[in-house]
Amino acid sequence: MTDDAPVLLHTDGHVRHITLNRPRVLNALDHASVRALDAALVAAEHDDTVAAVVVSGAGTRGLCAGGDIRALHDDARAGGAASLDFWRDEYRLNARIHRYRKPYVACMDGIVMGGGVGISAHGSVRIVTERSRVAMPETAIGFVPDVGGTYLLSRAPGELGTHLALTGRSVGAADALLCGLADHHVLSGDLPALTAALAGCTTPADVTRAVRGHATDPGPGELDAARDWIDGCYTAGTVGEIVDRLRDHGAAAAKETAESLLTLSPTALAVTLAAVRRARGAGSLEESLDQDFRVSTRAFAHPDFVEGVRARIVDKDYAPRWVPARTEDVHETDVARYFAPLGARELGLAPWA
Repeated sequence: MTDDAPVLLHTDGHVRHITLNRPRVLNALDHASVRALDAALVAAEHDDTVAAVVVSGAGTRGLCAGGDIRALHDDARAGGAASLDFWRDEYRLNARIHRYRKPYVACMDGIVMGGGVGISAHGSVRIVTERSRVAMPETAIGFVPDVGGTYLLSRAPGELGTHLALTGRSVGAADALLCGLADHHVLSGDLPALTAALAGCTTPADVTRAVRGHATDPGPGELDAARDWIDGCYTAGTVGEIVDRLRDHGAAAAKETAESLLTLSPTALAVTLAAVRRARGAGSLEESLDQDFRVSTRAFAHPDFVEGVRARIVDKDYAPRWVPARTEDVHETDVARYFAPLGARELGLAPWA
């Protein structure tokens, strides 16, 4: 495998190391890297000499910044469908990771966003460091959290997941642990020692002991202290009502959050709120991924996605023109269309076969 391959592989002892290798774009996922990662996992799962896999990102900035947003934007703008094929394979990869039969150790060091959450937070051993910043930031570009992100966030304590899904804000190690997006905190400088210890592991129990032996307390986070206003405001029935509660709350952070939400796509916010609440009732990740595929397909065709990427990433004027522009102009029937079955185009992961 050449050094410019999208995914690099090497074996150390009983561990297969899988490294995302697009550091110039913070290891953003494209179709080639998704296919390569999936193939590597299949091979490792059927290799009796491999006891565990360790997934990390090349470079120093993070594991993965998500999907290749510019490529998705260009495809949407051209009226293409390559992005839908990409998501179909990506979501199947997320399901494979969730059901993986060997320890799947995700090193969530540095930036882990969007699709990066999909290839890490569905794993069985999820490690964050003091450098970790974890987020599902899709609403900032007029899109909706996908890759099973709503499934994960819907299971966070109280309304923390709703808060993170709507705002798209990133969290550090302590809050990632609190929200169930990670399992262990290991100092970034100790990761080489941990991976060396993992090389000698032959059983899942060995992997657990090795990780726990290097895990440390991350210290306090930020979200636990904000539970009062988050849990109180985000139980409202609509985005507009959530914003009103945030504005009326006495906490300065609540008021700031209300103003931040009003800068985001009203359609993306309404669909995200519905997606998180529907995900709470999902019986499996696969069921939620099927929902994500329906929603992503519809969001991809909505003008807010192209406009959001233009405003934040392409032109960087940070002045998106959302359609519609006001929260009150997004109707329940508009939101419901995002969740309607796709017929022959369904992803079809649930029930798990």
